[in-house]
This record gives sequence, C-alpha cells and structure tokens, in this order.
Amino acid sequence: MYNLGYDLGSSSIKVALVSRKTGQRIDVIHEPEKEMEMLALQNDWAEQDPNIWWKYICVATKKILKKNNIDPSEIKGIGISYQMHGLVLIDNAGQTIRNAIIWCDGRAVDIGNKAFDEFGDSKCAEHLLNSPANFTASKLRWVKENEPALFQKVYKAMLPGEYIAFKLSNQCLTTISGLSEGIFWDFKEEAIAQWLLDYYEINKQLLPDIAPTFSNQGEVSKEASEATGLAIGTPILYRAGDQPNNALSLNVFNPGEIAATGGTSGVIYAITDNLSVKESSRVNNFAHINYSKENPFIGKLLCVNGAGIMYRWLLNNLQVESYEEMNELAEKIPVGSDGAIILPFGNGPERMLENKNLGCIIGNLNLNKHSKAHLCRAALEGIAFSFVYGMEILKSDGVRPSVIRAGNDNLFRSSIFSNTIATLINFEIEIYNTTGAIGAARACELVNGDYENFGNQIINNDYIMSYSPQEDKRDYKEAYLKWKKELETTLKNY
Repeated sequence: MYNLGYDLGSSSIKVALVSRKTGQRIDVIHEPEKEMEMLALQNDWAEQDPNIWWKYICVATKKILKKNNIDPSEIKGIGISYQMHGLVLIDNAGQTIRNAIIWCDGRAVDIGNKAFDEFGDSKCAEHLLNSPANFTASKLRWVKENEPALFQKVYKAMLPGEYIAFKLSNQCLTTISGLSEGIFWDFKEEAIAQWLLDYYEINKQLLPDIAPTFSNQGEVSKEASEATGLAIGTPILYRAGDQPNNALSLNVFNPGEIAATGGTSGVIYAITDNLSVKESSRVNNFAHINYSKENPFIGKLLCVNGAGIMYRWLLNNLQVESYEEMNELAEKIPVGSDGAIILPFGNGPERMLENKNLGCIIGNLNLNKHSKAHLCRAALEGIAFSFVYGMEILKSDGVRPSVIRAGNDNLFRSSIFSNTIATLINFEIEIYNTTGAIGAARACELVNGDYENFGNQIINNDYIMSYSPQEDKRDYKEAYLKWKKELETTLKNY
C-alpha cells in the first residue's frame, strides 16, 4: 500500500510515491519537463493559470501510477504541499475567475502597508504576528478594489494547495496554518481576523471552512478519478505550504528545531513557542502545521534572497565546469578567503535587511593575490555568514536553536558552507536526502498522531551525514566579524 504526495511549485509539479509501511521512496517525477509559464502583465506582477497546475497534476499522477504498475486502489492517502501566499478565486460553479496571483507578485504591497499604518504595529504584532504586507488577504483586497466585476463573482478565495484539494474532492477547506499564511488568522482571539476582513470589506464566507492539518480533507471525486487515474474515495489527509512542509519533511516540529534550505534563495524556518514579534519587520511568523491553542508552535521564517543565485552567478562567469569544481577550488583557500569578502545580496530587496537592496558587493580584492578560487571561497563564506546573521536575528526574536536539519541541495553539499554555519552557531547540521513531495506523502500517516514513527522513517530512509562544529573556531569567528562589520558599514551608508 502507498501514499501519494504532491508538491505544487511555481516552476513544476512534483509527485512522490512512498510506501505506507516504511515511508520508503518508490518514485518521484515532475511535470512539465520545461518550467511552467509565469505571466508578468506589469512590473512586479506574477500570475499563473491554476488550470495549468491541475493539468500537470493529472498528467503526473497517471504517469507515476503507470510507470510503477500501481493499482489505484493501492493508494491510501494523498498529501499536498504548495507554493505559499497565492490567491485563487472560484465562482459558485467551481470555475476559476482569473489567474492566480502568486507568491512573488508585489501588487498589493501598498494596500498591506496602508493597513499596517492605520492599525499600528502593536495591534498587528499582537493579533497577526505580522504586517498584512503583501500576503493573500491584501491580494484579495486588491482584486476588490481593481476588478470589482470579477470580485462580485467570487464564491471562495483559496490558497494554491486548497485549489488542488478542491479539484480532487469538490470540497473547499483550509487550515489554521493556511489562514495564518494568508494573514487571515488572529492568534490572540484564536479565530479568523474578522477586524481585518471588515477593514478590507471582505465577507468571511469567502474563506473555506477550517479542517485540522492532519485529517480527512475530502475524497477523490468521480470527475477527479477520471482525470487523474486515482480511485474514487481516495482521501486527502494532509495539506501545507512549502516551507512548513519542508520542515515536516525534515522532522522539524518542536521548539528549537530548525529547517534550512539553500537553493536559489535560502530559508531558515525555526520552530518556537515564543510569540515574540520583536523582529517582525525582518521575520515572518506563521502557525506551524502542529499549531494548537495548547501548543502554540510558530514557524519563524527568515529568507536570504542572495544565496544559491550568488554561487550560480559565479558558475556562469568564472569559466568553471561545475559546482563540484568550484567547491574543489574553494577548498584550496584558507578560512577567511585571505581577506576577500562577498556580500551576496544581489537578488532584490532583502527582508532581513529591512528591504534594503544592497546589490552584491565584492570587496577587499588584492589583484596581486586573489584568484577565482578566492572568489569561490568568499562566496560560500559570504552566503554562510548571511545564514549566521539571520540566525542572530532569530535568536533576538526568541528562537533557541537545538539542531538544524537541511536537505541535500546545492549549498549544503559544500563542506565549507555547512561547516562554516555549524561552527559559528555551535550546533550540528543534519543533512537529509528528501523532497517536499516525499514529505507530503509520508504526512498522510500523521493522521494517527504517531510522530515517533514518522521521525524514524525520515532517519531510516533519508539521513546522509552531519556537520559538527569545528573545535578551533578562531579563524571562523574572525572572518565572520570582518564580514559583519563590512555589512553593517554598508547598511549604515545605504
């Protein structure tokens, strides 16, 4: 018997097939082969057609069942991970009214900022743990203001994963984690933020009903069965945004546990039961997937935009063949890169730097000494130092780290990168070979609440290695302090 996991990204759909009994990965595929189209009708806009998502869900599901010779009746649960903060609108016939406004669309920034100014920092922090900012609630208000005729047709407003669950089951449901992601949840009142809806003139009935994260959230309908090849009645047992789901995939549930990713951008997602919002201008706070009134576990999300994209830029411009070659070059250079410093913030405004757009800065180059090997080392160290700087922000906001777990993606494959972080934060980094789709599939088994068995499956199937702090930290600390001084001087003069 098997579970199926979907990971709805903005570039592709991934689907994973795992064994129910052991959690072992059977297969993972993605559709389409080329990235899905993203529409930018104006500057800072980003849209996608939700029907394209559904198309590739259907294609991928049929493909993985056929490839592995799986009878649809053998699929016992479906889990869904999805791109966060998007907005999907349907009418009362279940048809999409417009393209989805996705996570990287910036059109609602001014609406959220105006709401924040009028309500004030104290109220937003105490009730929402965030500013309304450019999140889903503000995007929905944008549609009301700018597309009133379309808004009149809205039956339900959903997050991307909720739409996929709807297409599978014909049921409109959300979760507390999902509501907090859209900035619809009032943490103080433990209810939907009616006061924010009133301010935005949005009827509460537009939001789906609330279901527990780990529960039967609908069953595959006859229409969906014909479209996907799944059996009628197959239950949807889990749904969460990509960053909370990434944490779940790495067995990160409890205060002090941290999930990290090092892709194009970097993310630190730390679990805490401390509702501090001291750093709310630099950190986002969401209800984690196991949040409850009794255990108010919050995921504090800190993003480093200038992460893997910095290393990829060097790959494209240094006449090297691969990341492996770059890592080998970097290994020849001592800690601190012989004084060369890279501030890797060249991928737009950095929220953790209070939305300053510094650009990438390469400094202290000695043209008689430094080579491309130094640039490789300085880049890895600069990105790692950015993570450490982010950890300092999280610590000031009440996070008390005990362990960091990361996927085996580009940056964490580098021993320089991982050792630098582990040494400076003085905690071990555990590396796992897993994906969001695999995590979503395994999460179906958490309906029974057996977190211990879930964690054992991850350790038994995915654990690769750990990076421990180096005993001699002096060179690392000296290099980091020089880098930090360079950053803070730059910020001061910005």
